[in-house]
Order: sequence, then C-alpha cells, then structure tokens
Amino acid sequence: MGDQFKTDTDQLGEFLKTLEGCVRDLNEARSALEHVRADQIGTSRLDEACDGFQERWKHGSEQTKKMIEAVSEGVKSNKKGYEEVEEALEKVLNQMAKNTSGKGASK
Repeated sequence: MGDQFKTDTDQLGEFLKTLEGCVRDLNEARSALEHVRADQIGTSRLDEACDGFQERWKHGSEQTKKMIEAVSEGVKSNKKGYEEVEEALEKVLNQMAKNTSGKGASK
C-alpha cells in the first residue's frame, strides 16, 4: 500500500508558495484598479459600467482571496502533519535499529 500513496512535502511547500503568489497578485491587481476612477475614462455610460465592474471585481477578488487562504491553511496543516509523521517514524526506526544492533552485539 505504501507504493500506492506518496506525499512530497516539498511539493506541498511549493504549492503554498503558488497560492501565496495568487493572493499577492490579486491584491496588486485590485490596488492598481483602485487608482483608476470611472470619471477618468469617458462617457457617463462607460463610467457607470466601469463603476459596476469595480464593485464586482472587488467583491469577487475578496471572495477568491478568502478561498485561497482557506486552501492554504489546509495545505499547511497537512504538510505539518506529514512532516510530524515522518519525523516520528524516523525516530522510531532509528531506535529500533539501535536496539537491534545492541542486542546482536551482546550475544
């Protein structure tokens, strides 16, 4: 079964960096758009459409950011759990090897 299921904690770390980059990019895009006011663009109809887009974009990007942050927390938690299991397993295996080599030497 161990051959069927493998977890690469380094890959989980890279995935976390990617998710954090997504949040950073969303924030930068929102910041850039906040400086553009609809009244700078042109006609009143276009200005209204831009204002509407700004509101939808703000709401959508905030929701996306929350979802990305929730996924990030889950991945962090899983990564930490896998690392703790690996460390505990290594410790037990090292202790078993030490105990086995010690018993063999006393016979």
